[in-house]
Amino acid sequence: MAQEITFPRQFSRTQRFSLGAPRSFSVSPDGRRVAFLRSRGGTERANLLFVLDLSNEAAPFERVAADPVALLGGGEEHLSAEERARRERAREGSAGVIAYATDAAVTMAAFSLSGRLFTAPLLAAGDSRPGSQTGSQTGEKAGSQPGSPAGAPGAGAVELPAQGTVLDPRPAPDGRHVAYATTDGALRVIAADGSGDRALAHESDPEVVWGQAEFIAQEEMDRSRGFWWAPEGDRLLAARVDNRPVQRWWIADPANPEQAPLEIAYPQAGTANAEVGLAVLGLDGGRVDVAWDRSAFPYLARVHWSAGGPPLLLVQTRDQRRQVVLTVDPATGATAVLHEESDPDWVELFPGVPVWTPDGRLVRLADDREADARVLVVGDRVLTDRSLHVRAVLDVTAEDVVFTASAGEGAETPEIGEVHVYRVDTRHGDADVHTLSSADRPGEVHRLSDAPGYHSAVRGGPVTVLSSAALDRPGALVRVLRTEEGNSAEVARIVSHAETPVLAAHPVLALAGKRRIPAAVLLPTGYDRDRDGLLPVLMAPYGGPHGQQVVAAQNIFLSAQWFADQGFAVVVADGRGTPGRSPAWEKAIRRDMAGVTLDDQVEALQALAEDFPLDLDRVGIRGWSYGGYLSALAVLRRPDVFHAAVAGAPVTDMELYDTHYTERYLGHPAEEPEVYAAHSLLTDAASLRRPLQIIHGLADDNVVVAHSLRFSSALLATGRPHEVLPLSGVTHMTPQEEVAENLLLLQVDFLRRSLPRP
Repeated sequence: MAQEITFPRQFSRTQRFSLGAPRSFSVSPDGRRVAFLRSRGGTERANLLFVLDLSNEAAPFERVAADPVALLGGGEEHLSAEERARRERAREGSAGVIAYATDAAVTMAAFSLSGRLFTAPLLAAGDSRPGSQTGSQTGEKAGSQPGSPAGAPGAGAVELPAQGTVLDPRPAPDGRHVAYATTDGALRVIAADGSGDRALAHESDPEVVWGQAEFIAQEEMDRSRGFWWAPEGDRLLAARVDNRPVQRWWIADPANPEQAPLEIAYPQAGTANAEVGLAVLGLDGGRVDVAWDRSAFPYLARVHWSAGGPPLLLVQTRDQRRQVVLTVDPATGATAVLHEESDPDWVELFPGVPVWTPDGRLVRLADDREADARVLVVGDRVLTDRSLHVRAVLDVTAEDVVFTASAGEGAETPEIGEVHVYRVDTRHGDADVHTLSSADRPGEVHRLSDAPGYHSAVRGGPVTVLSSAALDRPGALVRVLRTEEGNSAEVARIVSHAETPVLAAHPVLALAGKRRIPAAVLLPTGYDRDRDGLLPVLMAPYGGPHGQQVVAAQNIFLSAQWFADQGFAVVVADGRGTPGRSPAWEKAIRRDMAGVTLDDQVEALQALAEDFPLDLDRVGIRGWSYGGYLSALAVLRRPDVFHAAVAGAPVTDMELYDTHYTERYLGHPAEEPEVYAAHSLLTDAASLRRPLQIIHGLADDNVVVAHSLRFSSALLATGRPHEVLPLSGVTHMTPQEEVAENLLLLQVDFLRRSLPRP
């Protein structure tokens, strides 16, 4: 008889139920195909590249474009240190094809496996590239090849003879060439037929690399790319990253003393960053360096190059209170200021902007401090009002913009935790862009996601892939919609192979306290108040920037429900500093992250106790990363409220964390030493009076283990008992199945010991 699987084992082996779920969608401009990644099953790590063929809407079907197992001959993947670091920055725990890029028409894809370069055709058999006079539809299944069955694994995918170990390959818009970075710092290009491989840029010093994003860009700016093709496909904008100014840290594995420590360039708060420049590199070997005031604006946050206008750069000052959008003359490298903005707290970076519309209007997001709104601006028109808090721009045409938004401060109903997909007509709207708070005549906004939940989308031409998660079901429903004459209809669904969880989460969403803090409460399955009485409380926050946890989706609450089923009332609260509500809400933490975020956890807890069976004499708190910091902070500074804490990978000394993140919120440590001292857990070590469990991966190169070791040493020096779980070989993620499973069990054991029944 098969042993019944437990939630901790299932949760870990499915990588939080992410394996088998479709992702990374690309839609062709003609709406005939959708490329995406998905593994074969809910416990299979290796992603395949698929194509959903929509050429016959009456019978759409999927076919495999690339199977990594077939392409590698059944061998295991071998990842370079640079590729492992890229995946760590992206929190990527899967395998196989973990990312790909396509040409403009989505007819071919490029990707790397084990540092080797592959391309795969995405067109169906009998089809040809758009514009060809020979293209025709056949009744044959797409993907058929002579001598191979339709949809054969990896049919048509080929390896190109690239030089060196490949990183981040990207086809030119016309599909004729593929550019790629290498681990030795070169940026190279090869023709799509495998000929003419050559270096476009390379330097002898290994600390200078071309075509790669630096640590800070990947970890904090959400920029993983280091080069961008011109629309014509004849040249590229490429980043040149000089890591020589960055200090060196070494990540050792004490469990394997025969291995040399890993050297990393880590820009600690207050120290030097990598120096980042740009150059236009022609396929003919030409090079034009791009000039801007890099001493005043050292952070290269965004790059965009499309047919709508000249290349766009978004650059920031080191304190992130000013940023400018620059246009680039590719012929001379000269730049000009197109738009400038500033904020006394910081200027936020947003996904998908700045970009051009095809007819040459600038698309951006802006924070209106007076109205406390985040709005969409196209050209000189403000297209949304304070009823929406715009999150990201997804797609832009000359007629409209597709974007995501949550309910803003001016919304009639709060829609707790919901994110929806909208389309707005860019030809109408408030023209007074200089007074954003007057945007009471927005563009014509249409909601594309029709049900409550957490939605995202990818659009290409008339086809939109809408991914929708909800509270009443696990995973996400992926629907393919075709729009004609303003009306959308579902033409296909992309199935998920993710496992169905062995439990169902039942969060109750609420707005807690005077500040109306978004919160979720989860009680044990089958809880009966008359029988079970008050419950010990487990707060489970992230609680910091860019980490919304209270969302209208089932999967994010599954682990919380499991903890609840162990006998706890679990509370998740998104206080000030978390995203999704308003600019003022996010920026309230400036110079006081510790005080503000902890105060809101306390307020949410005490307010929710009025309506839920929370035993305020038995309150634990657990979290990871910023949540780990907040958990340790809670038992140090509010032992009257919190009685035990589990701190996973906590930042204990803000000066040990990186430049871009830490200085955005706390300033420069040389200029604000008292602010950093007020946020250090080390100075509070002597005040520990409650049980504390510290967990940290020894291979963590984001929040390095020195944070927990120094904290533990400070606690030991003052005679404060505590537990430490060092995780050998574990990074900031915990993808290892046994580690992830046992961590849940060990935390429950600690909490039960620390919060005993009266």
